[in-house]
Amino acid sequence: MEETFRYAPQNVCSREFLITHDGDKILKVVTIGGCPGNIQAVDRLIVGMTADEVIAALEGIRCPGSRTRQTSCPDQLAQAMKALKAAIGK
Repeated sequence: MEETFRYAPQNVCSREFLITHDGDKILKVVTIGGCPGNIQAVDRLIVGMTADEVIAALEGIRCPGSRTRQTSCPDQLAQAMKALKAAIGK
């Protein structure tokens, strides 16, 4: 069943991720805020992936523009996928 999951990233330019999914398969991502070109590219590239695939690809990426320099919008998207998995019980 298709659902939308909302996630508020921490310490980055992006303010919210809207993740439409069917279980742990990603159908669509809309990112509010962030660097427009990069965010659009990441959002499009992860469509069709599972949450685990997104985590493996994006977790640990760091951005010098983040408040802590220890995360990035892609890393926060990986954290959103972990939260999605917890929310759906996987």
